[in-house]
Amino acid sequence: MSPVATLEPATELSATAEPRGTTGIDRRPRLASRLAGAVIAVVIAGFCVTGAYSAILATPVGLVTGAYGIAAATAILAIQLFHFSRATTRLHSTTSQVLLVVLALLAYVPVLTFGAPWLAMPTFVAASGLLTLRPLLAWPLFALVTVTTAWLYSLYDTLLTTVYTAVATVLYGLVFYLLARLVRMVSELHRARTELARHAVAEQRLAFARDLHDLLGISLSEIALKGELASRLLRRSDEGTKAELAEITATAQRTLTDVRAVSHGYRELSLTRESRTAESLLAASDIAVKVHLDQSDLPVQARTLLAKVLREGVTNVLRYSDVEHCEIDVRQQGGTVSLDIVNDGVTAGDLPPESGKLLTRLPDEVKALGGRVHIGTAADGRFRLHVELPVVTAPETTVDDVGRQSRAESKWVGRLLPAVFGLMGVVAVVHAMLITTAAWEIALNAGAVVGLLVLQFSYFDRPTTRLRSAQSYGMLFVQACLIYLPLLALQDHWVSMPALLIGSALLVMPPAAGWPFFALNVAFYAWMQHVGELGLESAIFYTTGTIIASVIVFSLLWLVRLVAELDSTRRRLAEMAVAEERLRFARDLHDLLGMSLSAIALKSELTARMLPVDRNRAAEELREVLGLTHQALSDVRSVASGYRELSLDSESRTARSVLTAADVRVRMEMLDDELPSPVRTVLAVVLREGVTNVLRHSNVESCEIALRRTDGGVSLDIVNDGVERAGSGAPAEQLPGRPPAVHRPVPRDTSPGTGIGNLSHRVADLGGELTAGVEPDGRFRLRAAVPV
Repeated sequence: MSPVATLEPATELSATAEPRGTTGIDRRPRLASRLAGAVIAVVIAGFCVTGAYSAILATPVGLVTGAYGIAAATAILAIQLFHFSRATTRLHSTTSQVLLVVLALLAYVPVLTFGAPWLAMPTFVAASGLLTLRPLLAWPLFALVTVTTAWLYSLYDTLLTTVYTAVATVLYGLVFYLLARLVRMVSELHRARTELARHAVAEQRLAFARDLHDLLGISLSEIALKGELASRLLRRSDEGTKAELAEITATAQRTLTDVRAVSHGYRELSLTRESRTAESLLAASDIAVKVHLDQSDLPVQARTLLAKVLREGVTNVLRYSDVEHCEIDVRQQGGTVSLDIVNDGVTAGDLPPESGKLLTRLPDEVKALGGRVHIGTAADGRFRLHVELPVVTAPETTVDDVGRQSRAESKWVGRLLPAVFGLMGVVAVVHAMLITTAAWEIALNAGAVVGLLVLQFSYFDRPTTRLRSAQSYGMLFVQACLIYLPLLALQDHWVSMPALLIGSALLVMPPAAGWPFFALNVAFYAWMQHVGELGLESAIFYTTGTIIASVIVFSLLWLVRLVAELDSTRRRLAEMAVAEERLRFARDLHDLLGMSLSAIALKSELTARMLPVDRNRAAEELREVLGLTHQALSDVRSVASGYRELSLDSESRTARSVLTAADVRVRMEMLDDELPSPVRTVLAVVLREGVTNVLRHSNVESCEIALRRTDGGVSLDIVNDGVERAGSGAPAEQLPGRPPAVHRPVPRDTSPGTGIGNLSHRVADLGGELTAGVEPDGRFRLRAAVPV
């Protein structure tokens, strides 16, 4: 009795290739890569060693002949494992083609010595040809290997055995090809994820550009226009000039507020965190609140918008004094997610003006994501805010060529897998015909095999099958019945596919149960071979073949699930990259434009004050306002187009000019030597934010800015003598007279628009540290130390 094994000793080729699945390993890409490599090493090494052992054992062998066979098998194994099965190998290179020829010689020449048992080895040539050559050459070579192997085998054995050998060659050729693709596909999908994330970030930057142009470009253009008008009116009308300067100041201040609003709005909000905050606020206001959250993994945009709606909705509820009950309900059904905020104590006519802003803005934001919104009084008299959004994946345009190629590879693997299982069934039926001529025994074996294949195709091969469920365990039981029940009637003429049960069990069961189940079935199968009196060598051979086939089953099923898992996680990783880019954009927007807009407002006020006193000084300040405005417009464009490389020299000159205009004494010490571009840009941003910080305090009289070389890097120090530190990044306990806290690290605040707190991210990314604190002499120091 012999279920389908890999190679039959000496006289017959028996094959079984089957898939594998994974439990939680496919969620860990690096471990998946190692496991894929280990699987292919075990399968190929086992197949090669078993085939070589069978050939040497069946041949009258001397020392030289045995060494020759071992050397040839070792060379085949080395070429297959260390070249064709490696993910980093260039398969279409000249080296691969030369090694393919060498592999063919090693596979066919020893047939002259070892005969039919060595004909397992050309299988490697068929598989490597599919990997190395173009399809127009690879498939004819695959067919040629199959035909020549069958022809050579026909010289040694019967027609039925020859057919068996041909089918086994096709089967294992596809198996080894798929296993090699398993290793490469893991690597390719990882690269695809990176490329996908890069393209998603690029698309997000286009969205940034549109937002910046719509929100800030118009305001800055207005400032520039009014600055030019004020410049022309300067010599003719003081009142007209003052009016324009007042409008410039107001516009700059309003735009600065918009910058902070945009920075805050680009942060990804947590719906769960916002719901907890809402529940706490409502309960603190003596409002009975019920919160129900039923949402799984939502896209970043939908999750953030719902969190903003929840925040706005709860803020509206808190505006009313008569509210006693409030319900917050988030539900996700099918392809939509909805948010409902229902409260009593309000009617449509009671809405305050503040709510009108929400009513005006909310529909447009929801509509932009393809959703709908309803705000009004429900049938029971309660006020209801209802928002519904579609839950859709990222548009197909975010998938680059590498991603499309990987998905096409997935489909190709999906087509080959049923062919592999189908060939396994054919091998099993032909094997039954080799050991029995009774029609009913062949029919029973064939019927059980067909039942196993139907179960495999319809359930275990599907990547969406729920593992470790009651249904999966039930299907394993059905599979075991189809494999072992025919044994009662067929006995010595029993042929089946136990590797399907063992490999599927490793997929379904947790490892603590799967591996004992594996060992139990292998032991039972080995005992059946012993009972069948096939001899010790044949029993060992068949048992080894079943183990290898079970690992193949496990690995191929794992391949299907791994491809599906990694393909679905690419979009999630792209969303994460977009979320990080949004946060970085928020920080950069605040850092780049905050100082410029503050300086524009300050210099506009200074120009208005200087106009009656010194018209030349006023004209000079107005020119600087125009220069700052044009610089801010340039920054708006550069933020979205890739975050421009800032000029440290330019920033230092601007800082000196701005501080001098604010009547702050400036002492500046800068380096003449060139710094790396990333370091130069980050220090320029630190300088810009540090000077902005100084300008916020009216009692600052002097400021020192020093850029110096240190051991292994550079340091930028910005020191001022202001007394008030509110908002400067220094804690209250660091005021003069308190214990000094010089060089205290600035917390890496993740909230956008938090000034100096944002800079710690930039400095830390370069391996440096940002510190802030009050020195013993009462001066405040901001220090950025960066390695070079």
